Amino acid sequence: MSAALEKYCGSVFWNASFLQREDPDLPLCVERTVLVWLPLALLWICAPFHFSSFCKKSDKAPASRLYISKQIVAGLLFLTAIAELALTLGEDYGPSSESSAQKHPAVFYTNPVLFAVSWVVVMLCQESMRRRVKSVDSGSLFLFWLLQVLCAVFQFQTLLREALGQDAVSDVPRFCLFYISFGLQLIALVLSALADLSPQVKQVSHKNPEAKATFLSRITFNWFNSMVFKGYKKPLVQEDMWDLNDKDSTHAICQQFEDIMSKELKKARSVLQKKQSKRRSGDEHLNGLAKGVSQDVLVMEETGKKKDKKKAKKDSESEYPQSWLIPTIVKTFRGVLIESALFKLIQDLLAFASPQLLKLMIAFTQDKSSYAWTGYLYAVLLVVVAFLQSVILQQYFQRCFILGMKVRTAIMAAVYKKALVVSNDSRKESTGGEIVNLMSADAQRFNDVTNFIHLLWSCPLQIALSIAFLWIELGPSVLAGLLVMVLMVPINGWLATKSRTFQVQNMKFKDSRMKIVNDILNGIKILKYYAWETSFESQVQGIREKELKVMRKYAYLSSVSTFIFACAPALVSLATFAVFVSVSPDNILDAEKAFTSISLFNILRFPLAMLPQLISSMVQTGVSKKRLEKFLSGSDLDTTAINHDDSNSAAVSMTDGTFAWEKGTEPVLKNVSLDIKPGRLVAVVGAVGSGKTSLISALLGELHFLKGHINMNGSVAYVPQQAWIQNASLKDNVLFGSELDEERYQSAVDACALGPDLDLLPGRDQTEIGEKGINLSGGQKQRVSLARAVYSSADVFLLDDPLSAVDSHVGKHLFERVIGPKGLLRNKTRILVTHGISFLPYVDEIVVLVNGVVSEVGSYDTLRANKGAFNEFMETYGKDESSKDNGNKAAAQESAYEEVDTVPEVLEPQADGFPEDIVSNTLKRENSLRSSQRHAQRNGSVRVRKNSSLRSKKDSGDKKGQRLIEKETMETGTVKFSLYVQYLKAMGWCYVSLSFLFYFIQNVAVIGQNLWLSDWTNDAEKYFNQTYPNHIRDTRIGVFGGLGLIQGFLVFLGTILLADGSIGASRTLHTNLLSNILKVPMVFFDTTPSGRVVNRFAKDIFTVDEMIPMSFRSWILCLLGVLGTLFVICLATPIFTAVVVPMAVIYYFVQRFYVATSRQLRRLDSVSRSPIYSHFGETVSGLSVIRAYGHQQRFLKQNEDTIDQNLKSVYPWIVSNRWLAMRLESLGNLVVFFSALFAVISRNSLNSGLVGLSISYALNVTQTLNWLVRMTSELETNIVAVERVSEYAEIKNEAPWITSSRPPDDWPSAGNIRFENYKVRYRPELELILHGITCDIESTEKIGIVGRTGAGKSSLTNCLFRIIEASEGRIIIDGVDISTLGLHDLRSRLTIIPQDPVLFSGTLRMNLDPFQTFSDEEIWNVLELAHLKDYVRGLPTGLQHEVSEGGENLSLGQRQLLCLARALLRKSRILILDEATAAVDLETDDLIQSTIRREFSHCTVLTIAHRLNTILDSSRVMVLDSGKIVEFDSPSALLNTQGHFYSMAKDAGL
Repeated sequence: MSAALEKYCGSVFWNASFLQREDPDLPLCVERTVLVWLPLALLWICAPFHFSSFCKKSDKAPASRLYISKQIVAGLLFLTAIAELALTLGEDYGPSSESSAQKHPAVFYTNPVLFAVSWVVVMLCQESMRRRVKSVDSGSLFLFWLLQVLCAVFQFQTLLREALGQDAVSDVPRFCLFYISFGLQLIALVLSALADLSPQVKQVSHKNPEAKATFLSRITFNWFNSMVFKGYKKPLVQEDMWDLNDKDSTHAICQQFEDIMSKELKKARSVLQKKQSKRRSGDEHLNGLAKGVSQDVLVMEETGKKKDKKKAKKDSESEYPQSWLIPTIVKTFRGVLIESALFKLIQDLLAFASPQLLKLMIAFTQDKSSYAWTGYLYAVLLVVVAFLQSVILQQYFQRCFILGMKVRTAIMAAVYKKALVVSNDSRKESTGGEIVNLMSADAQRFNDVTNFIHLLWSCPLQIALSIAFLWIELGPSVLAGLLVMVLMVPINGWLATKSRTFQVQNMKFKDSRMKIVNDILNGIKILKYYAWETSFESQVQGIREKELKVMRKYAYLSSVSTFIFACAPALVSLATFAVFVSVSPDNILDAEKAFTSISLFNILRFPLAMLPQLISSMVQTGVSKKRLEKFLSGSDLDTTAINHDDSNSAAVSMTDGTFAWEKGTEPVLKNVSLDIKPGRLVAVVGAVGSGKTSLISALLGELHFLKGHINMNGSVAYVPQQAWIQNASLKDNVLFGSELDEERYQSAVDACALGPDLDLLPGRDQTEIGEKGINLSGGQKQRVSLARAVYSSADVFLLDDPLSAVDSHVGKHLFERVIGPKGLLRNKTRILVTHGISFLPYVDEIVVLVNGVVSEVGSYDTLRANKGAFNEFMETYGKDESSKDNGNKAAAQESAYEEVDTVPEVLEPQADGFPEDIVSNTLKRENSLRSSQRHAQRNGSVRVRKNSSLRSKKDSGDKKGQRLIEKETMETGTVKFSLYVQYLKAMGWCYVSLSFLFYFIQNVAVIGQNLWLSDWTNDAEKYFNQTYPNHIRDTRIGVFGGLGLIQGFLVFLGTILLADGSIGASRTLHTNLLSNILKVPMVFFDTTPSGRVVNRFAKDIFTVDEMIPMSFRSWILCLLGVLGTLFVICLATPIFTAVVVPMAVIYYFVQRFYVATSRQLRRLDSVSRSPIYSHFGETVSGLSVIRAYGHQQRFLKQNEDTIDQNLKSVYPWIVSNRWLAMRLESLGNLVVFFSALFAVISRNSLNSGLVGLSISYALNVTQTLNWLVRMTSELETNIVAVERVSEYAEIKNEAPWITSSRPPDDWPSAGNIRFENYKVRYRPELELILHGITCDIESTEKIGIVGRTGAGKSSLTNCLFRIIEASEGRIIIDGVDISTLGLHDLRSRLTIIPQDPVLFSGTLRMNLDPFQTFSDEEIWNVLELAHLKDYVRGLPTGLQHEVSEGGENLSLGQRQLLCLARALLRKSRILILDEATAAVDLETDDLIQSTIRREFSHCTVLTIAHRLNTILDSSRVMVLDSGKIVEFDSPSALLNTQGHFYSMAKDAGL
């Protein structure tokens, strides 16, 4: 081979003597063959990929200056190659050549030809780049130029040396041509590194700089600099986020994912069907066998039963298509997976190059005769390998994290899309909260697993390679170390399972604690009214103590595993070295062996630690996979039941319809036939549970269709029974995604009587409405919902009892102006479910439902005459026709609390009692929905409306107070140092300083151990060719092992102390937060979404409990580790200190820049994540409305936009981590380089042990540095939780609970109330709501308070309880000024029956008497008075009956009666009734009214009434209007004066 090459070159190809001298060189022949072919080969391999773009038809970018320059340079190079060829030909065959002279060897012909062809290829490649409009440069061309220049450098210096050595140039033309072409190649290299921007890219790159990033900038992540600088100068906000690349946007990811998912699902479904048919045939076969069976079977029965149970479980699990999700993900993201796998493979192999180089380096320092240049070569190689490793590792991580992000996005979008079409059956399977969880938790799990998915094959590979290399070093004694490592695995596994049980316990306590906290926040008003805070505080504290107990156990366990982890490296090396030295006297431990092995053991530690973690997270993801597959493969809503055939004359027709809520349940509508002509108004009436709402749901296609046929002509508008309001401006709620038509909008708003309400709202129709319409009253919500329908101007209107939630006169107005024969909708088809008897005479047709069957249809008069079911209905509800407004009370029966969506109306107890299972089923379903809304709050803590472009620009100028919900303060800028101090103080200085001391000594022990090892390796030289004395060997091993164990114990002690301290801190912070939140004034809860407060108790306390202690510990360990490393390197090569200072400065700046940006990106991520979940929760609760209006596409689009907003901060966060890692690893690589370089420079004064020590330390420093910054940033991110918790622990409190002036025990004994010029406002910056109220209320008077919405009725009662404090004037009760009393003294002596009956989860008894002050007997008496005794007696657990969250397992009426029972227990002289009758059916209402008249006859009673007939028997009536008393007299007197009260009574038809 070499002979042929020598003939080809005409000179020597290889001779070892070239390298064995002080100034080595390569033979010319190598430089002209191998070094020429290498770069050209790279070019030729890459060329076909470039040429592929010539085949595609695509636009060409205009030729830029850069492109022209590149082509000119390549052209000139082509000319130099031609010139060189011409020169050779001229010399060989030209006129001046002598024919006898020696001809040039072949290389002089082939090289110019090769180059000439290659330069043409380069020109073509550059042309092909123009056809790829989006690319700005070519990585392969850049690498080619780089390699080309590097290879030419050798020839460059050879020619130069030759010329200098001979003082003359032998071959001038070739010499000149070479240097000209070398210069041109350098220029080409520089040009190829520049970005060539086409106009399109320029446009995109304003919004997304990544588009214009060159190859170099991509591998170093330099394009991200601008974001980092911006983030350092000022805190980043959402507007600073760059646009996403098209391929990373939600829309693009989803389309890809959905296409593949549908195919995979199809396959999985067919597999499932085959399975099921097989099982069926199998079952039949078994039944045949079972007939002739003997006695033995009886024995087997028992075991069989157990198996059956298992089998049943298994069957239920396999009832849905399985194992299609993973293939879908793999196929969708195949490209990224393959790319990242390649990077990982290369990186794994490179990782093993460093220990080998280290070995060579140590050999070099031991062998003093070797040439200096080999040392420098090794140093350079070390840094090059390290640099390559960094680049490849970062590219791998970038790919993996982006993949994780995409998988999460795809799953979230798929779940959302599914939720829009899911049928009632599937919906029953998973509650709304669970679906939100699928979106948040399960999608996140997939995200986390995909980040590290390649470790599944990479870990075993790394383990195998490490063992192989170790075997080469130490032979079989490696097995000893390996055995120790393998033994660690089960111990760690046991610890992990044990700690998992603790964590499960912990989660249980956390959940029950959060449940109570949630309850407290939902019912905070009741707690304040009844002065019950202390009882609930002690409940929470009790659970918290249990939780901390488990946490302490968990912390001790984890400190044991830390102990093992700290001892592991020492034990492993101890076992290996001890066995190695003891096996035979010839085995001597020298530096090469020791330090190469240690660096290999370090590589081995990572996969061994990762594998168990990976496996456990795979298991968790397996659970998530099952849940997602079950949900995503569930059945969709059957849309075929409803036809839209316009040829049919009827607007709505149903023939023979039979419907159930879901498969396999009783039908709720049986054989219903309807025929409704266009433009008619049809009323649907019937008792509770007769199927009115079900009829509407059937027409919407929400019910499971059994038989029959429905036809709807035209579009549909739907007003549900419980208004569904979005978290948007009032205007957006009415427009509901349609274009604005000002005139139509105005008429809709006026007709729905929203005009006066708009005047009350701070920002008129731009006012933002909180989640679930929290800042609107029930009536306002219902009217907004109606206005939405009116504005949609559909053809058919389905109105499900829209008049029940509004005051009677408003109801009348709505009927006249909107629904009735003269209303806005008079020409539309209207189906109205109603209880409003007063409206029935005006409708065209009445449909009477009884138990899901249509019993009569006809006009009002014919039905009255028929004396049928309708007449009965009228008798029941229209007891006295005079008070027509009773109708509205009945309306309340079908309560505004029922979930139309999937709840059959069996909520109210029927006369004959009710079968448990129907109700429990119904409730399960209802619960699910309700909890979904709550989850949406819980998960979507931060409810921030970004001032995004979606919002109209003009509202920025609106007055203060327009936004009900203040923007959540998002901390910005650096974390204050005082926070750390605050946290450390909470831990206790003693704990902190002691644990730090232990950690410090441990670090000293580590360094000591390693120095001892390097001293040990020097024995190899000392006892060279002598027998190694046993006593020295034993001392060496003993001390080495001892130091290892000491480290472990110190870490153990330090960790335990830290754990104790941090649990103390958790206790202090939580206690402060809880006790303060309970003392905060009510205004705070009105302006803060409960989700935000829950978040403090859930997420922030979790961070304080678990995250901060961990990151704090890791931070201390990392810091000490880095300091130790630098100390050891400086010890070995003192000259290194010179480098430390500048590097520390660079490090500091990189770290500051990164932390500022990264922290803010994290915050933006969490702030932009909440709207995804809240929008989702909102969608789930409003599904039927969205489907009815047919707005699914708009909501899908909105969901995509919301997720994109979140990705805009996730993506830069991922890149920021890579940006940092790249910079830090480069720093670490420099440490390696300098420690190696100085070792080479001062090799004569160093022993090989120290060199090995300092370089193996340096190789580890990169990781530690990386960790240190990560931990610093994590600690900063987490410590913010302390700030957030203490922020709520320092909110200004309301007045003290108990003051020095205590009232007498029997106060108030008479119950006289006097208001003196009483003025009040909600918040200091708002207007007055009560303008100087003055009045006297005598003992035992019964006062009715009436007035329009917003007149200040409720505010008046709030003032009695000092929920709102007076701004002027005072209230005197029985001669005591209430502002002088403590709040608990005041509130515990008054009683209120509030508007919404709020119950807490816990026992019934706890709900009545949380302080256990009354006997059981007293409680039973009260229950009897409240007509609940029989019901409670009938419960299996009686008073101990568990009330579910929000009291959802009791009907609304029962809840209201329980609130009455509470009032009866307190026996106070003043009772306030706040619209207690607004949402109760007639029976309950009568019960409550009569009980109150009887039991509270000796008390002063204030009643706030919606319906005037409830207060016609009061002693006096107070009429309020915008905060003033306008009339105050007996009802009869007021009716005679013809004032406000008279007109209200007239409106109500009294």
